[in-house]
Amino acid sequence: MTLHLAAFGAGVLAGFLNVMAGGGSLITLPILLFLGFPAALANGTNRVAILVQNVAAVTSFRQQGLSDVRTGLRLAAVTLPGAVVGAFISLRVSDATFRVILAAVLIVAVAGLLRPPGRTADYAGPGTPGVATYLALVGVGLYGGFLQAGVGFLFMVVLHRMLRLDLVRTNMYKVFIVLVYTIPTLTVFVWSGNVRWLTGLVLAAGSAAGAVIATRVSVRGGERYIRPVVAVALVLMAARLVVQSR
Repeated sequence: MTLHLAAFGAGVLAGFLNVMAGGGSLITLPILLFLGFPAALANGTNRVAILVQNVAAVTSFRQQGLSDVRTGLRLAAVTLPGAVVGAFISLRVSDATFRVILAAVLIVAVAGLLRPPGRTADYAGPGTPGVATYLALVGVGLYGGFLQAGVGFLFMVVLHRMLRLDLVRTNMYKVFIVLVYTIPTLTVFVWSGNVRWLTGLVLAAGSAAGAVIATRVSVRGGERYIRPVVAVALVLMAARLVVQSR
């Protein structure tokens, strides 16, 4: 019971971070490993929370007048093939490989997000993504299906830097895309027997609460609140990698 209460609290923080920036799974995945879950089981169980959290986030954004299903589906469709392939790959790799890939992704995310901000045009809906954007979405989908942890930072690089969206709408599209591709990736883990439902639902309850809180902070506070959260989450990710490398 105590460990599941801790999992619920971690879910709240993870849901908040995942909506505002990313990296929430770096909190939930270690807790699942602490509970004695093998890597694949922890990865699959975490997807239950990811699914519920993003349903809550998309619903909350919609209630606050921020929704674009047509564009969201178009962007999400590009990530789906890579996400499914990534989920199957994750069932076959070692924990050491997970850490190496995560370290590499963090470097890419830091390089993209900490560049001096460019000028963001007034929002009138995203333009048509170019080939580079589509290729980037395929790659992010592959990583999301493979590990998920930190994928929010990569989506922010693509949506904010490449599509030039403001950070509020970047988060709106991000949670919608993750929701869409999590359905087939969770199915892969269920099919392979790598989901512990009770623990996943405890994490999900906390993540949903954290996601709703984050969408309200995001919409009301805008970029001035989002940027500090991104910075804090990046530091947490870096600290986690340093600890794991020892």
